Amino acid sequence: MRWKIVTACVLLASAAAAQPAQPVPKVSAPVSDLLESSPSLTIGNGQIVAHIAPPGPNAFYRGTRFDQAGVVTSLKLNGREFYGPWFDRTAPEVLDYTYDANGVVVGGPDSATSGPAEEFAPLDFAAKPGLFVKIGVGTLRQPDTQPYDHYRHYKIEDAGKWTVNASQTGVTFIQTLKNGETAYTYEKILRLEPGKPRLIIEHRLTNTGSKPINTSVYDHNFLRLVEGNAGTRITFPFPLTVATNPPPPDLIRVDGKTLTYLRPMKLKERVSFLVTGFSNTAADYDIAIRDTTGGGVTIAGDQPITRLNIFSIDKVQSVEPYIAIDLAPGQEKRWRYTYIFTTP
Repeated sequence: MRWKIVTACVLLASAAAAQPAQPVPKVSAPVSDLLESSPSLTIGNGQIVAHIAPPGPNAFYRGTRFDQAGVVTSLKLNGREFYGPWFDRTAPEVLDYTYDANGVVVGGPDSATSGPAEEFAPLDFAAKPGLFVKIGVGTLRQPDTQPYDHYRHYKIEDAGKWTVNASQTGVTFIQTLKNGETAYTYEKILRLEPGKPRLIIEHRLTNTGSKPINTSVYDHNFLRLVEGNAGTRITFPFPLTVATNPPPPDLIRVDGKTLTYLRPMKLKERVSFLVTGFSNTAADYDIAIRDTTGGGVTIAGDQPITRLNIFSIDKVQSVEPYIAIDLAPGQEKRWRYTYIFTTP
């Protein structure tokens, strides 16, 4: 089954390797309009206050790229914001993101999300007209013979059944979906640990169909720590090797286990590159991101990393660890991420 997992990673990575070229949008809307018009759930634990956007027709995020459950539009510790939209405006014709004539970031419908957003590789996709599935989104329609492109917006034929249960400190999302032999129940819980500056994201995926589920999922981690990212340091448990597209040496220094941004990123500057060095144990899923004051977040997962990408523009910094999912019919998988926030 291992080749299927690799294929799933390639389906995600092929589109991510290069951003699509596109014209400047003629009309766009401020992201504040989207925030004000969409429902939101607020959770808190006395230290952290977070706003979570649930899925639905009027949701903050309505795209088909990322998991629609548990979009974090704001998370503050001691008044400091860690997330929030990294784009200023939105336009329906934009693929991924672009800039308007004034240099303002305009997000497209499928990338305009926020927080520790997760993306699953598609199931049952074929380069011919038909249906395919994305966990956390639904059954989507492939209208032509083009290869899969996660920047592209696909028509949602069936979003499945969503159940949302909220408490003071957490929210549980459950999606059930069936498309032919492919069927699953997906549960995702975002909860704040009492008395601690921690967000825990728990998952349970159950294969209720008659066909294996072979996919991958990564967390984009749209972190807004420092404008321009200057001075940001990212530390891993293992020595890093840049595998593809090395960043400009005057922008990012890779030294042992640490990656450091040496200067502010310029307007429209973009980096996206793979790093390696991780082992096949979950101990390497332990990533510390800090600014020059010591504020930041540590992200710990309980699964081995299968792929690791670094992405950033001047508005956001992202560490993107992938994990593999391989479920026979009747099997389930549980995984968890712990986010520990710090302020100086």
